[in-house]
Amino acid sequence: MALAADREAVEGIVRSAYTPYVARMGRAPGPMLDDYGALIAAERVHVIERDGVVRGVLVLIAEAGTMLLDNVAVDPAAQGGGLGRRMLAFAEEAARAAGFGSIRLYTNEAMTENVRLYARLGWVETHRGEEDGFRRVYFSKRLV
Repeated sequence: MALAADREAVEGIVRSAYTPYVARMGRAPGPMLDDYGALIAAERVHVIERDGVVRGVLVLIAEAGTMLLDNVAVDPAAQGGGLGRRMLAFAEEAARAAGFGSIRLYTNEAMTENVRLYARLGWVETHRGEEDGFRRVYFSKRLV
């Protein structure tokens, strides 16, 4: 669970992880607009560290009947080391532990790398649509 003291690191990771998509999308992605102080206070933010430094961020929100994986971001300097996959596995386990039989997420259509990654990891695309001015791709995963 993230602590209030992690807020600056969380915001920095989100900013650096999502900034490359701003030009592609023509605007800041949704996670760059979130209030991480409020999310941390609501105990929705989890962090992963490497060598004592926060390197990844995960936001989980319990919904009616499912868990929403609202955001997963890894510090670009730490990408490629398996932290993202570890956080996704943690999200699935947290959803199971909370009694959910599924987990869902969405990503922006312009984030084509993410769309391909989630499909490779067993997430099933459920639909596409526009929400809050963002073209989104929605995924879900049954938890066994």
